[in-house]
Parts: sequence; structure tokens; C-alpha cells
Amino acid sequence: MKISKVGIILKQNSAESRRIAIELEAWLRERSVDSSIDQITADMGLLVILGGDGTLLHVACQASRFKIPVVGVNLGSLGFLTEVSVENRYEALEKILAGSVVIEDRLMLKARLCRGESGTSEWSYALNDVVISKGNIDRLARMEVWADDEFITSYRADGLIFSTPTGSTAYNLSAGGPIIHPGMHSIMLTPICPFMLESRPVLLPHTVRLITRVAGQADDIKVIVDGRSTFDMADGEHLEVMAAENPLRLVCSPHKGYFEILRSKLNWGGRTI
Repeated sequence: MKISKVGIILKQNSAESRRIAIELEAWLRERSVDSSIDQITADMGLLVILGGDGTLLHVACQASRFKIPVVGVNLGSLGFLTEVSVENRYEALEKILAGSVVIEDRLMLKARLCRGESGTSEWSYALNDVVISKGNIDRLARMEVWADDEFITSYRADGLIFSTPTGSTAYNLSAGGPIIHPGMHSIMLTPICPFMLESRPVLLPHTVRLITRVAGQADDIKVIVDGRSTFDMADGEHLEVMAAENPLRLVCSPHKGYFEILRSKLNWGGRTI
């Protein structure tokens, strides 16, 4: 499909991303492609993210809703999602405009808080993870989890992480969860600092509907969706997490493969045959 309009999303308060965006607009005009800065509309054929992974996470929900392919140009320090380097941006964009790149469908999650008689919240969407955190209280939280109608277990921990394969290299990895290839459609359930050593991460199919209820006293329990504090959980409420209807269409780097990026970002050793 020919791309006739591109959205350019800037890293907040970044003079560098603004400068690069202005240059990119001129480059696109030379190729008869319209562009807009910090706007997302359904008629766009591509979103170019100028920033780090946080900038991309901020627009993932809108991009997935409109099914717009996204490419990240890394201006941050890590860049698992923003895979294209600043130096290679024009070469990568030439290949994207020519249609000679791979676009992956990355699973997203949606979460809502069910408050009983007081109603249910709107869905919030995550590309990386949905986290239940106990906040600053000293005691561990006790959380009961169901997959569809089947009880999984009761966790005593600092919290729980519901992670997508994309998010498996984020908080999930820090909490001891495994890395999941983004080609898999699955949800990882990982306890944060569990009291019992046998409380291990569980890999679940993307078709399940996960229900979590905080058992016992529920003080300062927060739900964090892709790094944004979204809900406060109280006694008698439960969190519902499941796969979102639309994936994020992420343009893969034409220069690096998935495992090359992992080796680079995680400082893995390695050899070639």
C-alpha cells in the first residue's frame, strides 16, 4: 500500500526530536508524502516515533486502534521498541516507503477495574504490561487469580505483572520472568518478590480472561498500565486483564534482527558460526 501521509511523534521537551522532525518533514515533501507532527489520524499510513520506548508506549493505544504501522527512531538510552538508529533513519524510511520491510503484529493487553455496585471502569490498554503494586505498605499483598473460571492460585507478593511478549524484556524480566519471543501470542503472569519460592511465573494463552482479587486488607494497592498509575484497588474490587482486540503493527528494523537487538541491549555474549 502506498503511504501518502505520515505522523511524526516527538519525545516530550526534546529539542533534538523537534529538529529531526523538521528535517524529516522536508525529506517527506520531496517524496510527495504529507506529514503532521504530534497528531494521529486514521488516514495515516505510518507513524514515526522520535524518542525512546516510553514515547512509543504513549501512542501505542491510538496507533493500534487505527491499525497504523509504527516505526521507532531511537533517541533514548535503551530502545527495545524504537529499533532504528538516528543515523539509519532515512535508509530505513526509504525501505518502508518502498514496502520492503516486515511488519509484526504485537499483542496488546486491556485492563479494567470492576467495582461491583459502583460500576466498571473504562478499558486501559498496554503494549508492555499491566502491574498490580502494593505501594509503600510494609506487608505483602495477597492476590487471588483466575484464568477464565478456573482458579490458578493465591499469591503473597509485592505485586503481580501481566506481561505481553513485547513487555517480557521490561519489568517482567527484572522480576525474574522469561523472555518471550514477540511472535508468540501469550500472556505472562509473574509475581513480584513472592513470599514463597514456589510462586513461579506462568505462561498463559492469549485467549484467557484473567481475574485478580486482592484478598484481605487492601491498602494502597495500585494498578499501573504501561508505567501509568491508572487505578486504585479497594476491598471487594477485582481487575480484569485480557488480550486487546487490535495488535500494534510494529515495523521491524531492516538492519537488525530480534536476537541481535537482545544481544546488544542485554549485553549478551555470542559468536557467529
